[in-house]
Amino acid sequence: MRSKSSTRLTRTLALHAVMVPLALVWLFPIWMMVVFSTMPENGIFSADIELVPSDQFLVNFRLLQEGTGFLRTIFVSVMVALVYTFLSVMLTSMAGWALARYRFVGRGVVLGIILGTLTLPFFVVVIPQFIMVARDFGLSNTWFALIVPPLFNSLGVLFMRQAFTMMPAELFDAARIEGVKEWQIFLRVAMPMARPTLAALSIILFLASWNNYLWPLLISSDPSMMTAPVALGTLIGVTRVSWGGIMVGAVLLTVPMLAVFVFLQRYFMAGIAAGAIK
Repeated sequence: MRSKSSTRLTRTLALHAVMVPLALVWLFPIWMMVVFSTMPENGIFSADIELVPSDQFLVNFRLLQEGTGFLRTIFVSVMVALVYTFLSVMLTSMAGWALARYRFVGRGVVLGIILGTLTLPFFVVVIPQFIMVARDFGLSNTWFALIVPPLFNSLGVLFMRQAFTMMPAELFDAARIEGVKEWQIFLRVAMPMARPTLAALSIILFLASWNNYLWPLLISSDPSMMTAPVALGTLIGVTRVSWGGIMVGAVLLTVPMLAVFVFLQRYFMAGIAAGAIK
């Protein structure tokens, strides 16, 4: 027993000896981003290596707010991310439920098309999508244009299909025998059982919407409808770049998401594990 305990302790120490330096290497750029956000406007080009935060964070934040109305753009980003996440989770869950539990003509074709869309980069469809939404429908600078076009998520559909496939079919058959309607089986039986997967998918979709830059940049030219990443991009001018404001905005966009991920990581890992084991 002592030999096994000492071996386990040695492996644990060896693992930490490798992982802790890797974690510090990964965290170092984030720490430097925080340091740069507290330095004067051109402090990022200083010849001295600064590893300790300074006292210019509020000054840089004031310049950022005056230049972009950053608090408003954060509100837009939060609303878009929340609504997008909720709608996309519901749509992908319904599609995954249909592909996992119903037999219909062409199901294999539909599944093949969904798999095929995973191979298409977004840059292939972004121009036709922009022309359709902005020119044909005239919906640029609207909440609809920011939220609805990116709703379909092939990975989310396959993710939820796998989760529903793993559930015992006998449970749903028993519910049908009891007279439970199909939509009630989906909402009251299947969805609660898929909570870990739903949590993981929600985190992935929320972060994808939060970090999305290209589509909001194309579809929103009105400053009142700009998301926070697009607002940060406006600080990069032809002759001047507001590095202090960019660093402050990057901190305000990154640190809360890291905190949310750390807080919800056990749900994320549980959902990933549930989708990987059958």
